[in-house]
Amino acid sequence: MTTTPGSRRDPEERHGSAGALPSVGGFGGPVQAPHLVTDAQIHLWAADTSERPWPPGGAQRAHKPYAVGKDQALAGMKEAGVDRAVIVPPSWEGERNDLALEAARLHPDRFAVMGRLALEKSESRALVDIWKRQPGMLGMRFTFNTEQQRPWLTDGTADWLWPAVERAGIPLMMSVSGQLPTVDRIADRYPGLKLVIDHLGIRSGAKGDEAFAGLPQLCALARRSNVAVKASALPCYSTELYPFRDVHAHIRRVYDAFGPRRMFWGTDWTRLPCPWRQAVTLFTEELPWLSASDREWIMGRAICEWLGWALPRGG
Repeated sequence: MTTTPGSRRDPEERHGSAGALPSVGGFGGPVQAPHLVTDAQIHLWAADTSERPWPPGGAQRAHKPYAVGKDQALAGMKEAGVDRAVIVPPSWEGERNDLALEAARLHPDRFAVMGRLALEKSESRALVDIWKRQPGMLGMRFTFNTEQQRPWLTDGTADWLWPAVERAGIPLMMSVSGQLPTVDRIADRYPGLKLVIDHLGIRSGAKGDEAFAGLPQLCALARRSNVAVKASALPCYSTELYPFRDVHAHIRRVYDAFGPRRMFWGTDWTRLPCPWRQAVTLFTEELPWLSASDREWIMGRAICEWLGWALPRGG
């Protein structure tokens, strides 16, 4: 019996603060993983200046009060044992993809982009069919958690997007909490549309059991083969120090629902309350019920195949 990447599970696989960036140290030298490690979400951004101003309120949402660029990311990735990362341009910079695309152009094996699009603007519709012509651009990412953007899922603003990106073969990432039944209806209506739910659909700022109260709705989405989840930023939702044992059972619940090929490890690096490396070893060392094959998929191969990011030679 064989299964597709969208199936629940292969039978043989069943069983920060506003200060400095999180350190990557804590256990000695760099992690040596036998498989590709791909972070499903990091942010890079430039400073808020008169030449490149942020939109109003951006400074209050930024993870750090200073710019974070590709060189800092590459240094952190090297020490943490992360081979590549998907750059998600942050909301606080506005609708900009330039820094992310530049990083992907210079380091195509290390970075790729899930870019921003102002879906509320009519002129954005013409960009869909040429979106993936941008080198390094794999898809789009939308935030539906703000007061302004939350209604867009139901008031008609986003209705044009789903058939357009389904037709163009563009995968989407969505930061959305409290509206997962709406996502379920979208996934059902557009079965060719690949959707990724960011951070397990958890509300920003929530911790402990409160953070994971929506898992039943999330796991219900597993029946849609075109929906996957990012198991990202999980240390942010723990009330404990490493190894964040209070999130382990929740990770297992998501794994049992989606399987390793639709569950993508990630960090949202710049807001981690721990070293980047600990976010890696949470999955590679602290979850003994994951098989070697599970880790290969969850830690990198699955997201690359889902988004169409070619694996490195020999990967």
